[in-house]
Amino acid sequence: MRTGFAHLPLHGGRAPAWLFGRMVRLSREIVGHVVAEHGSPEILRRLSDPFWFQAFGCVLGFDWHSSGVTTTVCGAVKEAVRGNERDFGFYAAGGKGATSRRTPAEIAAAGERLSRDPSELAYASRMAAKVDSAAVQDGYQLYHHAFFFTPAGDWAVVQQGMSDANGMARRYHWLSESLKSFVEEPHEAVCCDARTDAWNFVAEESAGVRVSAAALAREKPETTLEALRTLPLLDLPRHHEVREQDVSGRYLPKILLKTYESAPPDFERLLGLPGVGPKTLRALALASELVYGTPVSMRDPARFSFAHGGKDGHPFPVDREAYDRTISVLRHALDRSRADRSDKVGALKRLAEFAVDADPLRTPTS
Repeated sequence: MRTGFAHLPLHGGRAPAWLFGRMVRLSREIVGHVVAEHGSPEILRRLSDPFWFQAFGCVLGFDWHSSGVTTTVCGAVKEAVRGNERDFGFYAAGGKGATSRRTPAEIAAAGERLSRDPSELAYASRMAAKVDSAAVQDGYQLYHHAFFFTPAGDWAVVQQGMSDANGMARRYHWLSESLKSFVEEPHEAVCCDARTDAWNFVAEESAGVRVSAAALAREKPETTLEALRTLPLLDLPRHHEVREQDVSGRYLPKILLKTYESAPPDFERLLGLPGVGPKTLRALALASELVYGTPVSMRDPARFSFAHGGKDGHPFPVDREAYDRTISVLRHALDRSRADRSDKVGALKRLAEFAVDADPLRTPTS
């Protein structure tokens, strides 16, 4: 399973209505096939794989390397399962911009329909966003958050941030099935164009700073603030130049007072506190290095195929007739598979045997 990061160039514009409507219908058929063959948890695994996700976007006819593939594919899948979640066996929440902020409400609404406590799912959604916006400080500001989940509580996250500095977008994938901790190596694989320095609080080698930062958060604010006052006099070769305004925002003393009063027992609880963001974590990390000698990792955690063309005409314009034919073929195939799966499996086996018999140069193992 590959879950991780992808770098994509920022593109403007949006999918035209004639294309997005087809994307919804085709994604409905493809997702339906995956669910019918492998069950709803499998679609979460595939959405969490950045390589499968990218290929999926290509098959749907969107730009192969555009940042818009993330928001458009997630939107198409969400629209495809809307109203038929029980048939597909999973739910979709969130989206781009203001829609992403409605994720908790959408999870709660689904929980009410399922007679299920939505708190664990809401927590997973919130922590995934908090980690990639505050605990992984790589220069990308989150603007898209999609949350997919099953009635059994399995979930996957596809979210994306943008960087004004390099004109790129970075996509983050999460999968509950392989998650052991929200705050230590939650992403298992990486897909990107380049690496940069980052403040990576969830790296395995940042375990020490996670412990010490939580310990400092339980101290009186003066302890951290006093350590930060000496920062300009120190030589910190592990870091780029860090200035006071980078860590000591006007609200930092108030936030440190809040962490002191809340006394978070560990880094995950600290990260989950309202108001604890990138500047607070940077301040705690620098102070903890001074007080405890525990540096934060600067390792960036970031580590296609065409079927119907692309909306911008690359590598060729979308063939609408072929696109509609694909939807029709998949729909009929899914209907037939629902009618009698055993007959379909037998037919596939007979087809494979026929192909071997018909080609004298081919063997069953070739």
